[in-house]
Amino acid sequence: MTAPPTPTGGASSSTAALVLADGTVTYGIGIGAARTAVGELCFNTSMTGYQEIVTDPSYAGQIIAFTFPHIGNVGANEEDLESTTPAARGVILRMDITEPSNWRATRHLDQWLKSYDLPGIAGVDVRALTRRIRDGGPPNGVVAHSPDGKFDIDALVEQARGFPGLKGMDLARDVTCHQTYRWEEGGWTLGRGYAKSAPATRKVVAIDYGTKRNILRCLTDLGCEVTVVPATATAEEVLGHEPDGVFLSNGPGDPAASAGYAVPEIRKIVDAGKPVFGICFGHQLLALALGCETEKMKLGHRGANQPVKDFTTGKVEITSQNHGFRVIRESLPENVEETHRSLFDGTLEGIRLKDRPVFSVQYHPEASPGPKDSHYLFRRFTDFIDGKEG
Repeated sequence: MTAPPTPTGGASSSTAALVLADGTVTYGIGIGAARTAVGELCFNTSMTGYQEIVTDPSYAGQIIAFTFPHIGNVGANEEDLESTTPAARGVILRMDITEPSNWRATRHLDQWLKSYDLPGIAGVDVRALTRRIRDGGPPNGVVAHSPDGKFDIDALVEQARGFPGLKGMDLARDVTCHQTYRWEEGGWTLGRGYAKSAPATRKVVAIDYGTKRNILRCLTDLGCEVTVVPATATAEEVLGHEPDGVFLSNGPGDPAASAGYAVPEIRKIVDAGKPVFGICFGHQLLALALGCETEKMKLGHRGANQPVKDFTTGKVEITSQNHGFRVIRESLPENVEETHRSLFDGTLEGIRLKDRPVFSVQYHPEASPGPKDSHYLFRRFTDFIDGKEG
């Protein structure tokens, strides 16, 4: 049995520690809340949008390592939130938080992290950590921020080892809304902020498995009256709102773990003949409802620079992604066809039914804060509703 790797960084002057389940210890500078958090480590390659990333509910149960070194340079504000409360468990940075230098900033990122009780560590060799995740898959770990520099490493190792991992976790129940509500906010523009809903010409019900706010804004901008329902809503409840179309949102965790309550209802909605559009977790649940299978990926896709080809148009788009599970291409039944594919690793990135207005993509076309190459998918959904496609 080999000994655990030697701790890196100096413990004497450190105020934070990153402890992995195999015993690896990295010391650094504590940021955010002074507490301990455990989760699955992942990395994100985006150069911008750290506030949107941390508040994306799809990161529930995860500790995010940012590969871009200058995190904090635009500060934090009350507008760039994708959910009311961050679902991520902690953050890992290469350098200490950069001082904000943007006119929209209302506070320092460190203050923002503290306000949401999120701990973090800076001073970590994120490139080495990213290679470790790339080669060996996402490890479980603990971020411990202790201003006095005292750490019970043995206890932290045991805490990391005790984390069950995301496979088999039903996290959609944890991040979904608790009651039905109407979404009435449109997109953001300079000098105006977030717009009011555009005049509605279509009714859409969005099932919230952990939805990002900008997805809902994209729908309202296209004239959709959006009603949001909890992840556990039945098909009868969804169809009771008399929608013209149904949207299945992104979300965290293992789709197979949420399938028991979600998949039967999605099948009923599809059988009702309504246009259906799924994103990320919603894509995976729709695939399960159509008879496909899903599996956990070794690495997952997380970043805003992922090339995907749309076979329906022949175009390549740069996409924003955040997922650790995928639909197995070989499991697609005869009436389901692949529409999108990752040009990084060949992962299936989109499907549609051949005989009904039902489709989904693995990535995030709302792409808050960007890129916006994939906004056309929302128009594709409204065209299905209007009977212009299919």
